[in-house]
Amino acid sequence: MTKPFDLNDNQLLRNQSYINGQWRATDTSFPVINPATTQILTHVGDATADDVVTAVVAAKRALPLWAAKTANERANMLRRWYDLIIEHSDDLARLLTLEQGKPLPEAKSEILYGASFIEWFAEEGKRIYGDTIPANASHTKIIVIKQPIGVVAAITPWNFPNAMIARKAAAALAAGCSFVVRPSEYTPLSALALAELADRAGLPKGVFNVVVGNDATTMGKVLTQHPDVAKFTFTGSTAVGKLLTQQCATTVKKVSMELGGNAPFIVFADADISAAVAGLIASKYRNAGQTCICSNRIFVHDSIVAKFTAELSTAVQQLNIGDGLNAANHIGPMITQQALDNVHQLVRDSIAQGAVLHLGGHVDQAGTHFYAPTILTHVTNRMALAQHEIFGPVAPIISFTDEDEVIALANDTPYGLAAYFYARDIGTVWRVSEKLEFGMIGINESAISNAAAPFGGIKESGNGREGSKYGLDDYLEIKYLCMGGLGT
Repeated sequence: MTKPFDLNDNQLLRNQSYINGQWRATDTSFPVINPATTQILTHVGDATADDVVTAVVAAKRALPLWAAKTANERANMLRRWYDLIIEHSDDLARLLTLEQGKPLPEAKSEILYGASFIEWFAEEGKRIYGDTIPANASHTKIIVIKQPIGVVAAITPWNFPNAMIARKAAAALAAGCSFVVRPSEYTPLSALALAELADRAGLPKGVFNVVVGNDATTMGKVLTQHPDVAKFTFTGSTAVGKLLTQQCATTVKKVSMELGGNAPFIVFADADISAAVAGLIASKYRNAGQTCICSNRIFVHDSIVAKFTAELSTAVQQLNIGDGLNAANHIGPMITQQALDNVHQLVRDSIAQGAVLHLGGHVDQAGTHFYAPTILTHVTNRMALAQHEIFGPVAPIISFTDEDEVIALANDTPYGLAAYFYARDIGTVWRVSEKLEFGMIGINESAISNAAAPFGGIKESGNGREGSKYGLDDYLEIKYLCMGGLGT
């Protein structure tokens, strides 16, 4: 089973759910597919709804002792987990590439990115401050304290199978909560490797649980409706997020959602074109375009659109496409055949609506799951791929004339996760930053996510923030204490 993995530490390859500090056997299993080769990597135990319930019960049982630990004690355990992830980052990156497809350098970056949240919240958990509020009577005191919300349940996606778990779990555990996660069935190995390292770090039984299974609907219902789950967090599509939110309403859970995006990438007439092209390449084609914050609509001022398109085309043609295990490749496969077919259909529909194919637009010779990096010109904001999240390596270019026009076009979407623009005029920078209706704005920069910054969107892109000092808020309850009888 370990031959195709070639790991330095074969114990990182796990194929059973991790519940209450133990690896839990199941009666059935499902395959994990390498999207680059379409070959089966291994089989993983297929957990049931009963297994999910067992994990929630274990997390509930573990909660009092974990919450009672000092912030410093929790920080020390999280720090050990972080150190182990860094120590084994090469193996974790290889596992990630094998099951998800992204090139090894990208996978290594994800491992380090995910670990940075564990490091961040290990320290930030020591700074959960309360308040003393001036009372309106001399014999009373008003005190506000913050306490862990309880058992946290999470469902995480396949496109960042390590970092999305680390980002949520780190905040929850630092706040004193216990945690149950259901990772995508496409990428369970990265989650189970994190569980192995959490076990080695000494996290108490039941504090961190990973339940892997193929029945997303049934498992999701348990995590969203079980009365012992106090908080539910999800990263994924808006459509699924809406359904899960509705399910959480039955027990009035606290919910945070990081959902789909339709990010505009605006290049103003005074922009540094070369810098904008480099920023777009990094944003659009990373992970084969399969990221929620990647640029989805590229708005370029009509005075520079020809020059920008030419430079972009030259840069895109230098990208290598192929198996992510070859570190020289820049673009890996789409996660499934259906994902590729969806992207290709969006391209064909837009061409039928008047878009012009400038580059790509076909399945690449690298393999059946590889879509050639694509550029479309003469696109309008009403075309199919401008109205939907592409989730593939396709760059649709839309020209614009003035600032008010492009702001209106950029905001013409129900989504509001991330936006980017390139401009040199300081007045433009301030005006556009304030008028764009998105939770995160990259200004002359496309690499916007880091542990110190609040990650999250507005409108139908979700609610809540991950990372930063704000990232603990969703895992804490505010309790007001009114102390009377204190007068002389």
